[in-house]
Amino acid sequence: MRPMIMKSAFLKIRLLLAVIVAVAALAATAHAAAPGITGTGTSGTFNLTAQTAYLTQPDGQSIYSWGYGCSTAPASTNYAPAAITTGFCSTMQVPGPTLIVTEGQTVTVNLANSLPASAGNTSILFPGFQVTTTGGVSGLLTQEAAPGGSVTYSFVASTPGTHSYYSGTQGDLQIEMGLYGAVIVLPANVPTACSSGLAASNLAAEAHWGEKDFRLASAAFDHAKTCYDREYLFQFSEIDPRIHLLAQEQVATAGNCTAGAPGCSLQVPTEPYHPAYFMINGRSMPDDMDPNYAYQYPHQPYNGNPHLHPGETVLLRIIGQGRWQHPFHEHANHVRILARDGNLILSQSDSTLLAGPALFTTTTTPGVTMDGLFYYTGRGLNWDMYGHNPKSGDPTATLGCTPDANGYNTGDPTAINYYEWCQDHNKPLQTSPFGDVASDGPATLPDPNILTNGAWYGGSPYLGPDATGRAVGATGVTPPSGTIANSPGGEAGFAFMWHSHNEREITTNNAFPGGMMMMMLVDSREFQIDESN
Repeated sequence: MRPMIMKSAFLKIRLLLAVIVAVAALAATAHAAAPGITGTGTSGTFNLTAQTAYLTQPDGQSIYSWGYGCSTAPASTNYAPAAITTGFCSTMQVPGPTLIVTEGQTVTVNLANSLPASAGNTSILFPGFQVTTTGGVSGLLTQEAAPGGSVTYSFVASTPGTHSYYSGTQGDLQIEMGLYGAVIVLPANVPTACSSGLAASNLAAEAHWGEKDFRLASAAFDHAKTCYDREYLFQFSEIDPRIHLLAQEQVATAGNCTAGAPGCSLQVPTEPYHPAYFMINGRSMPDDMDPNYAYQYPHQPYNGNPHLHPGETVLLRIIGQGRWQHPFHEHANHVRILARDGNLILSQSDSTLLAGPALFTTTTTPGVTMDGLFYYTGRGLNWDMYGHNPKSGDPTATLGCTPDANGYNTGDPTAINYYEWCQDHNKPLQTSPFGDVASDGPATLPDPNILTNGAWYGGSPYLGPDATGRAVGATGVTPPSGTIANSPGGEAGFAFMWHSHNEREITTNNAFPGGMMMMMLVDSREFQIDESN
């Protein structure tokens, strides 16, 4: 069965790429978020274990790995965001459980070492925090848990933002094997600006269309310029299967040896380094487009499949967890960096202003974390991407576009074209359309009867499930909205490929496409973005 599954999956990706080229409609049921667990009690206690398991890859391989997991399953109230009710924390996962805490909170992490005795000691580093330890044995960088033993780490979550954690023991091997994860520190003082103005209007727009609020907070930092509408966490890493195979073989050879006894240790060379798998949140394309907590990935619970509506401010939490630097490119806009390693980047002359760069690629340096803001409005497309949507309940009256001070239609959060760039309102794309949009556009769209692009090709350059009909009328020739897997009555948005600019990293074991790649979809307002799965 596995070869057939892989053939189908890779075919799906080829067809998805055709969607990207066409700025087309794409069906999807899985949406990313920043899922994780909160600590028990007011002290924020996490009970973790380091264990072995196998990670699956799109080419059918199962890779022997090590990872952090929950010693005991957290209570349902300890999964965040609260809207996600299907969460699980297995005894091992890659990346490790995302630890979600609040600024100023005292965090306690109890680590049990359940790795094979021959793997030796293990530990956790929490860079950026002042950590105290209890128990364990002395190691080079921190106290360690011996095989079968445990160690406790405590620190105050002093800095909001996105942080990483990873093994501080033989890092060239243990981090490579999967011992890493993320810490998200939420601000203790959420700015009042995040509950008023456009920030509140975007939330009202989502509520009008029946969407829930999947944010962990409404701001990334204690700063009025860090409000956001959605958030996604992306951890980038790679795997050299040769290292994992050698570790697996040596563990099997050592058997149930006694820790510290002669021969009860691993001698796995980690150089030269030749990774063949490149992952986002522990998965490669297309697996990263499956839901969070999908049952087929018991040890890879987090996905990578961002969605947004035009005008929404999206917080991207980015961590370089591997050994290589990955030049990751987010199509459709630059990413404005807010902070690195939890340090907010402010203007030297005015602390009320952010001063982070707008990056064409968010280069994920090993061990470095970034928080950045991304948005898409369609500004400057030079055509009406809404197909001039008719007013709700009155198909004979079309929506207007009243520009605010910045040129956007923000007066009515319930409007389907909320946040439209009004300068492009009612501008045609086609040479001879027949619908609401006037004629004389610059483009002649392809004949929808030509199936060269395959069954996933959506073709319509307009947002919304009914945008094709709205734009060209019943006699128009624009390729239809929707896809074979999602009819025009469902989702129809713009798809953009987010991927590594190192071309080798968008392969899976040297087979394209795969690896460090995912899809970002801009959805029309009437499509509900459900991040609970």
